[in-house]
Formats: sequence, structure tokens, C-alpha cells
Amino acid sequence: MVLQSLAGLPAFLVYFAVGSLLIIAYIYVYTWITAHDEFDCMRRNVPGAAVALGLSVIGFALPVSSAMGHAANVLDCVIWSVIALAVQVLVYYLARLPMPNLSQRISDGELAPAIWLGLASVTGGMISASSMSL
Repeated sequence: MVLQSLAGLPAFLVYFAVGSLLIIAYIYVYTWITAHDEFDCMRRNVPGAAVALGLSVIGFALPVSSAMGHAANVLDCVIWSVIALAVQVLVYYLARLPMPNLSQRISDGELAPAIWLGLASVTGGMISASSMSL
């Protein structure tokens, strides 16, 4: 019975490793495209940067999780995850429309713009994840 339960372990390990690499790649790309340096802000104890980045990662992880559950294989999962990454980049730029100085305000330590950006990212991720299940 235990061996039967562990039969899915290789697939779990592959998807877990791929998901982890996708998250790392997302953080790299996302921090590269934003106009503020999230890690510098966090080193300076700017909580908004951590809030915005953390919620953004959740916004990306939601569709990655959906892709894992609905994909035909690992490559399919990666393709849909790249689409989810593109959605998150788009959300970042859309979130800047009503607040063009968004990144500067986050860098300056303002929390409200960071919450706005983070929740926009989560919302984009939820819609993206739901769209993948159709």
C-alpha cells in the first residue's frame, strides 16, 4: 500500500522541481522589469517592496498550480506558466496606468501603492488560473 502511494513520487518531484524553477525565473524576470529594485528596497527595510513582490509571486504561483493540475505534460505546464508570466508583466504595466510613479512610491516606502500592485497581481493570477481550467 505504501509503495502504491509512492508511485506518483517521480512525477511529484519533476513537477515540484519545474515549479520551483519557474518561480525563480519569474522572480528574476519580474524584478528585472520593475522600475524599482525590490531586493535593495527590502535590504533598506521597505516593507512595501516585500508585500508587492510576495503578492506578485502568489499571483504567478496560482496559474502555475493550475497549469500543473490541467497540463497534459511538463512541457504543456511550462508553456502555460510562461503565458502566466506574460500576464503578470502586463498586470504590472496596467497597475502603473492610474499611478505612473508606482515604483518610485514603493521605493520611497509608501505601502498603499505596494498593496495596490500586489493585489492587482493576485487578481491577474486568479483570472489567469481560472482561464487555464477551461
